[in-house]
Amino acid sequence: MIPAIDLLGGRCVRLLRGDFGKATEYSDDPLLVARQLVNDGARRIHVVDLDAARDAPDNRAVVELIVREAGASIEVAGGVRSENDARGWLDTGAAFVVIGTMAAEDPEAAAVLVRGQPERICVALDMRGDTVSTHGWEQGAGQSLDGLLAMLEDAPVERYIYTDINRDGTMQGPNFDGLSSLMARTKHPVVLSGGVSSMDDVRRANAMGAAGVILGRALYERKISLREALAAAS
Repeated sequence: MIPAIDLLGGRCVRLLRGDFGKATEYSDDPLLVARQLVNDGARRIHVVDLDAARDAPDNRAVVELIVREAGASIEVAGGVRSENDARGWLDTGAAFVVIGTMAAEDPEAAAVLVRGQPERICVALDMRGDTVSTHGWEQGAGQSLDGLLAMLEDAPVERYIYTDINRDGTMQGPNFDGLSSLMARTKHPVVLSGGVSSMDDVRRANAMGAAGVILGRALYERKISLREALAAAS
């Protein structure tokens, strides 16, 4: 169970279906949120710099503070476009780095990065239908999912993070068919994200063999207890 902290303008928010015009703010103190999640049992937190993801002024100072002070393993996502970006975050103390746009636009370079940092690079598969989305979910990559998977299958990817963008932030249930299809096409672990709304969703993902579930809006709106979710997963 991996709680998410999405940052926009230094604040903790959730978007609806990836729409930056439909952001709900939950806190103006992301570090406090991270510490509360750790107190509730989180060992790993998914931190996304939404501004950096779409090449806007980023929240680097806030993310660095969370990496240093939260007391959990942090996977950093958003705006990681190069090997230097990834290495910079790992050198800062991030446990893992998530690449999405880089992987979709240049899978060969992504494979080189992954091989240079085995088991520390996660790959985000952000999907609108059958299309891989990039740049903060605002563009299509022009890269087929099968093509991307083929390029990375033999690389030591730490995990794929599968998000159905049309479900994200809706609390209307994940795309379990999409999860099942992806898991059947790769040997790498797959984490489910987007639309998780209940403990039933958590249990179903667990029963399917997902490597993890990212919790967002349902956690912030108290539809799911992190402690209960962690207990169910274990």
